[in-house]
Amino acid sequence: MPDCTERLPLPPHHAHPAAWQARLTLGFTRDSDTTRLTRREHSGPLRVQKPLYPEHPSVCHAIVVHPPGGVVGGDELSVTAHLKQDTHALLTSPGAAKWYRANGRVSRQRIDLAVDGGASLEWLPQETIFFNDAHVELDHHVALAADASYIGCEILCLGRRASGESFGQGRVAQRTSVRRGGRLLWWEQGALTPGTLASPLGLQGHTVSAMLLAVGKPVTADTVAALRALADHPCWGVTQMKHVLCVRWLGHDSEAARELMLAAWRIVRPAVLGRAAIDLRSWRT
Repeated sequence: MPDCTERLPLPPHHAHPAAWQARLTLGFTRDSDTTRLTRREHSGPLRVQKPLYPEHPSVCHAIVVHPPGGVVGGDELSVTAHLKQDTHALLTSPGAAKWYRANGRVSRQRIDLAVDGGASLEWLPQETIFFNDAHVELDHHVALAADASYIGCEILCLGRRASGESFGQGRVAQRTSVRRGGRLLWWEQGALTPGTLASPLGLQGHTVSAMLLAVGKPVTADTVAALRALADHPCWGVTQMKHVLCVRWLGHDSEAARELMLAAWRIVRPAVLGRAAIDLRSWRT
């Protein structure tokens, strides 16, 4: 399967003296019944806190930290993680990610995740907030072995509604792919702009978008029904497509999005990974 542990340098013409160029490379290896963080390399302001084992030694929890606390125009972040055979890792963040106004430059983030046979990866960062006039490009790519599993979550907040700030200018471009056994299972790309926020073909006037994506063992009809029962809302949807399960929500409240995604994860995790959900303490701080 593709090896995502080596990355080409970011294009030099995007660099800027005042911009952060940050990279983080993680590797996880099975040691008896324990998943260990055996590779941890960084360049620039990206770190990972020490591995945690709040539920079992076989599941390694790691918190990815961006010390500056926010991303400004011209910053480029890159996170690569490789899970070797029969490992299980849960990667999260200590708080919301903030993308500030562009100041004439584009900010970029690229996530590359590779999961070997029998391994499971949970990518559960907290919400991402895009300030007015942010110009952002996001790439998220997952390469799974044929019997590997993945659960990923994203919560995108356009503007700061609680502070009275709308997303009146700016652009957030996204590209997401998931491959399993070399086969493309999920491909999504698009751009969020003030126009797409208002469009009935976009966010229909909503400012918060949330998605939980699970790839692995197909879930039962009872699981799908339980997920659909979590919310009685016209913009709450659950779709099962063979080995891919997608849960989506549109609204205006990031806190409501967090609670819905956590509730969905508590149902999906045991169904797809065969492991009971726990309380994600980093999401409660």
